[in-house]
Parts: sequence; structure tokens; C-alpha cells
Amino acid sequence: MIACCLFQVVNVSGSVPPKVSEALSVAREARCSLDDLLHKEQLLSSSVDQHLADVQLWMDDLGETRDQVDTIERHMKYLLPQSQQCLMTSSVSEAIRAQSACSSLKGFLYKTLRFWHKIIKDRLSSDFDNILTQLHWPIDDIISQALVPSRGEPSPQPGCSATPPPHTLPLCLPVQIMLLPLSKRFKYHFSGNRQTNSLSKPEWYLTQTLLWMGNSSAFMEEKIQPILDRSAATINARVELSRGLLSLVQEKVAFDAGRLLYDDVLFCHLVEEVLQFEKELRSTYSYPKTFPGLLHLLLDEAVLQKWLTVEKKMAVEKMDAMLSAEGAWSSQYKDINDMDELKAPDCAETFMTLLQVITDRYQALPCPSAQLKFLGLQRELVDDFRIRLTQVMKEESRCPLGFRYCAILNAVNYISTILADWGDNVFFLQLQQAAVSLGEDALLKGLGVMELGRLASLEGSLFDGELALLDRLKGDMLGRLLEWTMREITEKAKPYCQDRWLSLPSQHDQSTMSLSSSACPMMLCLRDRLLNLHQVLSFSLFQLAWQGLAERLDSFIYQEVILSNHFSDGGAAQLQFDMSRNLFPLFGHYCKRPENFFKHVKEACIILCLNVGSALLLRSLLKDSRETSDWMSAGDPPPESALNELGVYCLAACDVLILLGLRASWPGQ
Repeated sequence: MIACCLFQVVNVSGSVPPKVSEALSVAREARCSLDDLLHKEQLLSSSVDQHLADVQLWMDDLGETRDQVDTIERHMKYLLPQSQQCLMTSSVSEAIRAQSACSSLKGFLYKTLRFWHKIIKDRLSSDFDNILTQLHWPIDDIISQALVPSRGEPSPQPGCSATPPPHTLPLCLPVQIMLLPLSKRFKYHFSGNRQTNSLSKPEWYLTQTLLWMGNSSAFMEEKIQPILDRSAATINARVELSRGLLSLVQEKVAFDAGRLLYDDVLFCHLVEEVLQFEKELRSTYSYPKTFPGLLHLLLDEAVLQKWLTVEKKMAVEKMDAMLSAEGAWSSQYKDINDMDELKAPDCAETFMTLLQVITDRYQALPCPSAQLKFLGLQRELVDDFRIRLTQVMKEESRCPLGFRYCAILNAVNYISTILADWGDNVFFLQLQQAAVSLGEDALLKGLGVMELGRLASLEGSLFDGELALLDRLKGDMLGRLLEWTMREITEKAKPYCQDRWLSLPSQHDQSTMSLSSSACPMMLCLRDRLLNLHQVLSFSLFQLAWQGLAERLDSFIYQEVILSNHFSDGGAAQLQFDMSRNLFPLFGHYCKRPENFFKHVKEACIILCLNVGSALLLRSLLKDSRETSDWMSAGDPPPESALNELGVYCLAACDVLILLGLRASWPGQ
């Protein structure tokens, strides 16, 4: 087109200017260059396409190799960097920890295993379920069907499932499958609004569970246990099924206990049934103690505190009833001599039975700390009962020889005796060690280092505080009783004290002697009181009573009869006869040598009845020994030796001199 224009211009002008000619030349060169470039581009494009087609196979091979390298590099990130570095520094444990951090790989493997585990488990479960159906599993009876007819579909029950407690191992798969129909029936009958799901009848589902355990025992041992044995599984089939059934009961009891915290009667009934269930579970059904039963459910803080509160409330009510009962102070064994040694009144025996029942209830608890709380309650109840006895005793203290006063004394002694025996009981000794090791402030409060040391070495007992208070009360009551008795006896003894001992004639033949007439009232009173005390006091208390009475009588006769009078030979002989032939034999029914409990009187009679010659020699010896301070250096025997030869061991030399001075028959008088 440009050439055409130029041609037209040439034709018009008839001549070509130089600049136009130059431009035309440049344009022709440019066109030629452009055509050449286009040709080269076509050749290069064809060459590149041919090259790409030739290297495509190489690129495919290289891509596969690159993918393999990437995979290896990812593996090396798990295996090489940190682990290799740790191994190079000999840190094997660090290398192992580095390996265990492969979270993605572990997660993948875990998901894969779970995937296949579910497939295999479903397949085996289906096959096992078919076999169980052919074997007529479950083999059981539903006692609730006989109690109340069931209607409708089961409603959900919180916490009522076959899932085991978190602190126990999961059940093996076969037992889980076997438990499913039993779990379904348990939920059906003991959940929701069904009449069989009664808070007042926990024994229904507890008995049902024991029934299932018993009925399935033979099946588990004969059909399932051999299979487990062949697979080398260390599982007891019977125990495993019982464990699964217990998981149902555990959650049911835990749920019901929370609902009964405000109903004392139903709560107590539940606790009693749980304790009875636990006892049968361990004894009759031989459930291992290494596995939890139901008792740990009672250790829940709210449940345990409720139990303690109700236990105390009911114990106090029973104490009120037993002390106000008509036969509270009579012994139920009073007509059976062999069984009435302690002569415990009915109220005391009932009280100790109450404490024993409390012990029986909490003894099986698997927690020493909880057991110590109940022990603290028992000690509190003992102290409460002691205070009540003291109050009744004060009302009866105007007549210490009365029946009720003596019955209270027997009650105090009985409780003290039983608590002392409990202090040596293995169970309470174990609690004692637990109290020391746990540092129970409530039980050890106020104890010093010595007392704590005695408890730790098992020399003392946890009941020492209560025993000390009971013994003090017993001592006070016994002292008041003896004081009252002695008051009566001394009143009767006044004529005997004022008898004419100095003017009584000498009697050489004791066979013709008789009891002083003035002594008869005293002896009769003493005899009657001893017989009465023997009848109304327990054996151990009576032993203390007659020995205490003998000690008081010995002192009284020595002071008021012997030291307050002078004696002729006849008077001394009469005194010795009254004592050795009448007073001492009254106590001879209770011991072999009663005179040993009247040492002052016995030895005084020996001195008063010495013949004149022996009395003179003894008086001279005693006076010389008192006036001469160097008698030992002179080689003379001490005066005690002479007294011992006469049978005098209790009286001192000065006392003997006083007694010798009471003799009226001396030469020259």
C-alpha cells in the first residue's frame, strides 16, 4: 500500500525526493527482517515442542523419585535429627523420648487399630451372642416379677449402667457382652417410676444381684472359664461377671443414697442393707477383697456425715429408753449363777451391745480415717452414758446400800471391764496405730508426749480417758458405800469399844470361851453386810469391797478398841479369841488367810498375849535399842529381828512399846 502511494506520488511529480527514497529503503529492510524473525520463531516453536515431547518421560520418572524423597525426608524428621543427635551423645533415654513424640504417626496407627478393632469386635460379638443364645444365657430369675408386675418401657436412670468405676480395670469383652441382657433387665426393673424401683426396698435390687451371681456361677465356671484358660487369660470368669453386676449396683446405691440424705429411717435401712450385702458378697459368694464392693460408697463425705449423725441420734434415743425402762437396773442373768459374775444391769448390757453393734457396722469400712470417726462417736457416747449414770447415782447416794445404787456401781464396773478388753482387741489396736500415724486431733487432743508415746507403743489404749473417768466414779461410789457400811458397823461396835478389858479374869481353857456379848451386834451387822454385798455386787467389786472393809475394820479396831484400852491377861485373851475365832472367819469365806488383811489387830493380839517373861525381855530390848544409838556396832541384832521371830512384821518398834504399855499384868503391879 505504501509502494502504491509512492508510485502515485512519483507519477504525479515525475521525480522522487531523497528523503522519501531513504524512507522507502528503510521500510523494505524492516519488512525483510520481520519476515526473517517470523520464520525463525516458527522453527524455534517446532523445536521446543519436539524437545518437550522428548523429555516428558524423564519428567514423569523424576516426579516419582521426588515423591519418594519427600516421604523419606518426612520419615527422617521423625527418626534422624533429634534421635540421632541424642544417640551421638549417648543419651539413649532422650532418644527414646524423641521417638515417642511421633504424635501424627501414633494417631494414624491408633485410628487404624480402632477401625479394625471395631470391625473384628462387632463380628466376634455377633458370633458370641449367637452362641450365648444357644446356651440359653442369661440363666437367671427375676425376683421383682414375683413382687410387682412390670409395665411399659424402661425410663433412663442416672448413673445406672454397666460402666465400671474409673479406678477399676474394664471388663473383658466376653463378659461385657454377657452383661448386656442383665444390665437391660436391671434398668428395666430398678429405674424410673416402676414400683420395683422403691427407695424403701433396696433389698430388692441387692438380692436380685446376689441371685444373678449365684445362678450364673456354675455356668461361668463350666462354660466360660475353660475358654479363658485356653487363651492364657488370667481372669476369673465368675468374679469378672460379679464385677460387672456390682458396677450396676454401685451406681444405683450411689444415686439412691443422695436422695435419702433427708430421710433418717430410709437412710438407715439403706446402710443396713448395704452392709448385709457386703457381708454376703464376701462370705457366701467369695468375692475378693482386692476388688471394691459397696462400702466405699458410704465414704462419700455427705453420706458418711449423715451416717454419723443418724448413728448418734438413734444411740441417744436408745440410751434414754434403756435408762427409763422398768427393768433397767435388774440383771437378766440374776437367776443363773454361772453367768451372773459381772451382775451387769440390763441398761449397761444393752448400752455395750449398742456400742458393739456400731463397731460391727463400721468395722468393715475400707478407710481407717472413717473408722476413727466412729470410734470418736463411741467414746462420746460412753462419756454421755457415764454422766447419766452419775446423775442417777446422785439421786441414790442417800442410800448407798440400796439395790439401785449397787446396780449403778455394777454398771460402771461392767462398762469399764468391757472397754479394757476392747483396748486389747486386735481391731482397736490397729485403729490405735492408725490414729497415731494419721495424727487424729479429735482422738489425741490434750495428750502429752508421754501419753502419745504409750499409745504408739501399744501400752495404753484409745479408751484410757474414758476408763480413767469410769474408774474415778467407781472409786468414789465404792468409797461412799464402804463409808456408809463402816458407819453402821462402828455404831454397833460402841459397846465393844467400851468393854471392861482391864477387869476380865484370865481363862486358861479357850474351849470354854465365847464371843464377847458386846461384840455380837457388831459381828451380826458385819455378817449381814458382807452377805448383802456379796449378793448385789459383781465378783470383782465384791473383792474390792470386802478387802476395803477389812482394811477399815483393822484400823478401827486397832485405834478404837486396842489403843483406847488397857488389857489384863484375861482381856487380851478375850480380844484374841473374838478376833481369831469370830471376826477373821467372817472373811474366811472369801479368802484362805483372812488374818493377813488384819495385820495391825493380829500383831497387836500377839504382843498383848505374850507371857510375862517374853514381854519383859522384848520391852527391855526395845527400850535399849531406842536409847542406845550404837547397837549395830556392838553386834546386837536389830529389834526388828526379835519382832519378826514373834510374827510381828507390820508394827514398828515404837508401836510395840505402846502396846506393851497397855498390858496391866507386870511384876510388882
